[in-house]
Amino acid sequence: YFLIFAVMRLTKPTLFTNIPVTCEERDLPGNLFNQLMKDDPSTVKGAETLMLGEMLTLPQNFGNIFLGETFSSYISVHNDSNQVVKDILVKADLQTSSQRLNLSASSAAVAELKPDCCIDDVIHHEVKEIGTHILVCAVSYTTQTGEKMYFRKFFKFQVLKPLDVKTKFYNAETDEVFLEAQIQNITTSPMFMEKVSLEPSMMYNVAELNTVDTVGKSESTFGARTYLQPMDTRQYLYCLKPKQEFAEKAGVIKGVTVIGKLDIVWKTNLGERGRLQTSQLQRMAPGYGDVRLSLETIPDTVNLEEPFDITCKITNCSERTMDLVLEMCNTNSIHWCGVSGRQLGKLHPSSSLHLALTLLSSVQGLQSVSGLRLTDTFLKRTYEYDDIGQVCVVSSEVKQS
Repeated sequence: YFLIFAVMRLTKPTLFTNIPVTCEERDLPGNLFNQLMKDDPSTVKGAETLMLGEMLTLPQNFGNIFLGETFSSYISVHNDSNQVVKDILVKADLQTSSQRLNLSASSAAVAELKPDCCIDDVIHHEVKEIGTHILVCAVSYTTQTGEKMYFRKFFKFQVLKPLDVKTKFYNAETDEVFLEAQIQNITTSPMFMEKVSLEPSMMYNVAELNTVDTVGKSESTFGARTYLQPMDTRQYLYCLKPKQEFAEKAGVIKGVTVIGKLDIVWKTNLGERGRLQTSQLQRMAPGYGDVRLSLETIPDTVNLEEPFDITCKITNCSERTMDLVLEMCNTNSIHWCGVSGRQLGKLHPSSSLHLALTLLSSVQGLQSVSGLRLTDTFLKRTYEYDDIGQVCVVSSEVKQS
């Protein structure tokens, strides 16, 4: 071959670390090892035995490539002969398990390449798949005698998973959804977590619960340093609330399973950036049956044997019109103040009504609100609602803080 082909991965340098060699002064070398470490330019003055370094060293091997990082490589074709070659075409493809990508900056051929000259190219690719990747570099050219030459080189590397992401969903009675995301660093080096955000679906607004407001400033719950050490796990919490136009439609939110996707950005070593975006997160939609009863307002603390008010929301989740009757059954501690057997009227599909009710408690402590019954007179079907909420009952002599 007239041409020589070279490929080198472009990565950031790393900090040089020196292995300390020392001994006690009474040993044979005496203070020789300690003095050598102090004179070594690669050690930090005053901390020679801590394996710290102030110098940078170029990568000695291909290194690890993680999903979400940008793979960069330098490609050079050098004319090692004493003849001029013509029509040189350099092509770089990346073969994955599912596709073949062309990474060449230009598809045009170079007219000629003189002796001891070279053609250089730098390619970039954001890695989006895990597993085996093969960089296929091909060169074709024509010699002075008109002979067409062609050769290829293959460079195989593995793409590893940098993070382990686990999610949990908690469905609240008020149609809110709480998402807990557990993110674990499964690499061998620390990560600087630049951003972890949730992009909600079109039906929800999201509120991040990962900061604490102190003295007018918003501080991260993870502290000022957002480094994630190897094999450490960090938990992020988000609250999703349905938008007003969807919250009013009972049947819509009930069937929503798509919540959104997580967007994670991090940096490693000397600022190498990585980004991962999960697929659409889905939850198991809660089942409310035909009629849903939820609490809109309820006090946290009430006085013993003094009436207090709650507000309920009744929603028809079925596909038929209901004619509802409200019945209230007293328990050992909670007593209802009102008329039982009250007609609530017709409730159309996906419609809601708000109901204000009054209760009092005859027992102190944490008491559960129970005893509501809704009967559909059309089908003669009764729906029972117990433990719909709790209140803390205190003596009226105790001042509520």
